[in-house]
Amino acid sequence: PMTTPPPRLFSLEFFPPRTPDGIEKLRATRRQLAQLKPAFCSVTFGAGGSTREGTLATVLEFRTEGMEAAPHISCVGGSRASIGEVLAQYKAQGIRHVVALRGDLPSGSGDAGDFRFASELVAFIRRETGDWFHIDVAAYPECHPQARSPQDDLAAFKRKVDAGADSAITQYFYNADCYFHFVDECTAMGIDIPIVPGIMPIHR
Repeated sequence: PMTTPPPRLFSLEFFPPRTPDGIEKLRATRRQLAQLKPAFCSVTFGAGGSTREGTLATVLEFRTEGMEAAPHISCVGGSRASIGEVLAQYKAQGIRHVVALRGDLPSGSGDAGDFRFASELVAFIRRETGDWFHIDVAAYPECHPQARSPQDDLAAFKRKVDAGADSAITQYFYNADCYFHFVDECTAMGIDIPIVPGIMPIHR
C-alpha cells in the first residue's frame, strides 16, 4: 500500500534588526517566508546579551503573526544572574523553546563570564526552569574549530545532551558524509536526540 511520506520539517534563523529600516525589511522577508510554513523560526542573541531586547522583541513580533519562534541564548560574557533574568523574561512571555549556545569567546582581555561551555548553560537552564524549555544545542559534523580532536568534540556534544538538551541543530557543513558519520558516531555513544542539519544558503 502507498504510504504518505512524513512532512518535511524545517526552521529558519534570523538576526534581530538594529535599525527601523532593518525592522521593516525583516517584516517583509518574514511574511514572504511564512508561506513556506516553517516549524519555527529562531532569533540570534549577541555575545554578552548585546541584542537581548531586540531578540525578545523579534520573537514576540513573530508570534503575533502566528509563527513559532525560539530565541537563542548565549552564555559568553554573561553572569548567572543576567542569564537567569533572560530565562525569567522568556518564561514570563510563555516562550517554551530556546537555542542554548556558548557563543563566540571575547577577543583580548574580554570577560568570558560565568559559563565556559554550553553544557554548563544547559545544566543551568534545567536547574533554574526544570522542563519548561525545549532546549536545542549546536552540533559540529566537521568538528568545532577549537576542539582538540573529533573525539573531544563528540565528548563535548555528549556533555550537552547529558546536561539536558532535547535536540540539536548542526553548524552548516560542506560534506554530507560528515553529517551522516557524525550521527552514526553519536548513535554509537548512546545519543538518541534528533540532530537536525543546519543549512546556509550560498548566494554567490
